[in-house]
Parts: sequence; C-alpha cells; structure tokens
Amino acid sequence: MKSVTRVFWYSLAVCIAVVIWGGISPGSLESLTNTITTFISVNFGWYYLLIVMLMLVFCVYLIFSRFGKIKLGKENDKPEFSLPSWFAMLFSAGMGMGLVFWTTAEPVSHAFLQTPGAEPGSEQAIKDGLKFSFFHWGVHAWAVYGIVALVLAYFKFYRDTPGLISATLVPIFGKDAMEGIAGKLIDVLAIVATVFGVAATLGFGSGQITGGLSFLFDIPDTFTVQLIVLVVATLLFIFSAWSGIGRGIKYLSNVNMGLAFVLLLMLFIVGPTLYILNMFTNTLGNYISDFFDMSLRLAPLDNDNRGWINSWTIFYWAWWISWAPFVGIFIARISKGRTVKEFMLGVLVVPPIVCFIFFAVFGVSALNLEQNGIAEISAFSLETSTFGVLAEYPLGFIMSIITLFVVAIFFITSADSATFVLGMLSTNGLLNPANSVKIMWGLAQSAVAAIIVYFGGTQGLQNMLIIAALPFSIVILLMGASFFKIAYAEHRHRK
Repeated sequence: MKSVTRVFWYSLAVCIAVVIWGGISPGSLESLTNTITTFISVNFGWYYLLIVMLMLVFCVYLIFSRFGKIKLGKENDKPEFSLPSWFAMLFSAGMGMGLVFWTTAEPVSHAFLQTPGAEPGSEQAIKDGLKFSFFHWGVHAWAVYGIVALVLAYFKFYRDTPGLISATLVPIFGKDAMEGIAGKLIDVLAIVATVFGVAATLGFGSGQITGGLSFLFDIPDTFTVQLIVLVVATLLFIFSAWSGIGRGIKYLSNVNMGLAFVLLLMLFIVGPTLYILNMFTNTLGNYISDFFDMSLRLAPLDNDNRGWINSWTIFYWAWWISWAPFVGIFIARISKGRTVKEFMLGVLVVPPIVCFIFFAVFGVSALNLEQNGIAEISAFSLETSTFGVLAEYPLGFIMSIITLFVVAIFFITSADSATFVLGMLSTNGLLNPANSVKIMWGLAQSAVAAIIVYFGGTQGLQNMLIIAALPFSIVILLMGASFFKIAYAEHRHRK
C-alpha cells in the first residue's frame, strides 16, 4: 500500500460520501441527480452530439494522417497480445455483459414501446428499432473510447509519462499544474467515474444473473440471492486480477468471446435465419445512409421525439463518455506496440461490426417473435428478455445456460479490468499495480454495488455518471488537443 498516492485517498473519500448518501437517503440522491441530469439533457444535448461527432472525425483523420505511422511504444516494441486476444479484451471491457441483454431489449423497446418517431409496432418502427440500436452501439461509442485510449497509450509508451489522465495534459497546462491540485482533481474524477460505473454494472449484472436463474430454475429473485452471486463473482474476478492481465483477463476474454460466438451461431441457425440476414443487410444500409442525420438529430420542434433523443441518444453519449476513463485506460494498457493507424482501425471497425452482428441475430430473433404474435418480448424485464426470446426457439434451454456463463464471465472481465485501471490511477500510473491494491479496489467496488443495490440507489449512481460526463468531455477534448500539439511538434522537428 506504500505505492498508493493522495489521489487514492481523495477518491475513496468521495466514494464513501456518496455511498453513505445513497444508503441513508437514496430518494434524495436520485431526486437531485435526476434534476441535474434532465437539465443537462435539455440544455446540453446539442453539445454532446457535436463533441462526439468531433471525436469520431478526429479518430478517422488520425487513420489517414501522417500521425498514423506513429508507434504506441518504442521503435522495437512488439504488440504484447495477439490480434484475437486484443480484440477479445477490448471488447469485453468496452461492451461486456450489457451487449447480451440490450441486443434483445433495445430493438424491441424502440420498435414496440418508445419509438424514435414511427407508430409503435409499424414496419418503420421495426426498421428503426434495429437501425438506432446499431447507431447507439456503433462507431460513436468506440471513437470516445479510442481517443482516450490512444492519447494515454501514446504518452505512456511513446513518451514514458505516468499512465494518468492528468499526465496527458502537461503539454497544454504545464507539469506544475498537472502535478498540483488541477491534475489531482482530473485523476480523482476518472477514479470516481470508474468506481461508480463499475459498481452500477456489478449491481446490474448480479441482477441479470439472478433474473436468469429465477427464469430458468425458479430460484427466488431476492437481494440475498443477488448478494450471493455478487460475492461469488467478486472472489472470481479478484482471483483473475491476481493472476495478471496476461493470464486471467486474457484467457477469460478469449474463452468468453468463443462462448458468445457459439451462442450467436446457435441462435442464428435455429432462429429466423433468412430474416436475420435480410434485416442485417437492410439495416446496415440504412445506418450508413442516415448516419449524419442520426448523429446530429435533435428534433427541436417535436417535443416527443426530443424526449426520446434525450432518453436514449444523449443518455448513451454521456454514458460512453463517463466510461471512457475506465475503458480507455484499459485499452491503452493492452495496446503497446501498435501503430496509431492499426490501433484506430482495430478500435473503430472490428468492435462495431461485432456489435451489429449480435444486434442483428438477437434483436431480429426478438422482433420476429413479437411481430408475429408468438411472444410479447416487450413485456419482459431487461433481466429476463433474452431468456424469454431463447425459450421460444429450439435448444432454448441450452442456449440460456450458455448465456448465463457468458454474462457471468463478462461480469468478471469487466470487474477485473476495472481493478487494473483503478490500481494504475491510484499508484501514479504503474502498469502492474500491486495485488494488494487490486484486491482492495475489487472489494471496494463490490461493497459499493451491494450497498447501492440493497438501498435501491442504482439510478442515482447512473445519474451521477451522466453528470460526471459533462466535465470529463472537456478533458477528452483537451487530451486530443494535447496529443495533436505534441505529435505535430515532434513530427515537424523530425522532418
């Protein structure tokens, strides 16, 4: 514990204060954060759409610019992980178990419950349901992750600076400022966002696993069962983190992506195969043709559509930004030795395509059931919607068992990835934090998750992430500017 910095203690104090508040008065936490979140969505929706689009444009520019040849490391450094392992780990950290459930719940919600504009249940609503799911989980999300990860990897592996958010801003604000109060505040913001984001996901994930067990085996869906799931998962992800990033996280990520694709292939075969292929192709075309319209759509003259945009698109953009410290730092950690061009192509192309394939197979299978009156999937809770879909197809029970394993392993890989990130941030950017630090952060995350789930404050925590996204979005823009400034200066000097 000698290696921890003051940033750790400041961050821990903030986390404890919010947990106490959420535990004693979850209603007031949720009420206040709801008010602030609504204010941000209404007044800063334009800002979120513009800056995320700007981040995407910058990422694409880097691929084709002279900076694309820069290696994230020294001249002779080789990638630490193979491409398949690299893709598996960045995907597990970036999307994880949320993908398994949102692939059914989101398209169904857009098509039959709260549509982007068409009549619920109509042909257009069904098309829009899948198209906007592609949009929300596509290149925009990965551009946010990508720019944070790229800048961190460049400064850490190419310029040998500490693996901290604040260290990447030294070219703009100077070393004294970033080693002082301003830098500490930025790093504390990154840690707090990571702790609350992962804690909310752990609480959410344990609820999903418990819901699946209840659906399949009639096990009571209670807090006690959820707590047991959380404890078992905590022991597993702490053991994985203890094993190291090159063993535990890599092996689990590889195994889980294999299982996820087995599940995907099974549902593709037993599900409405031709309908899936047709919808995937049609939706991909609509996604490309309507890309800029969706990216900058605010519906200023339509209150209903604007409400939908606030609830979904603005929420997602803020959510991706708030997760950028955690996912970005982890992706940076596993990307040493790759060029800027290789890195950006890998991050912007492969994960979105995988997301599109999963949404097409699971989402269309769900839409097909409700569209043809076979099952009302929109009536299922988020925790059980995927199981409800699988139950209507051949081999449904087997696929549901595989789904439980996939969710559980995604649960573990997200959590142990976070312990590495938190360990790095609280030990001045060490690439391999002490096991004692990682274990401590693992226990802290699970404790926060258990307390918040018990007192029902999960929504309050999610709102806090959205609020934290506003100041951190400015930090991301500054990181991009800092990278451009130092890389441009060095490139010009070498010429």
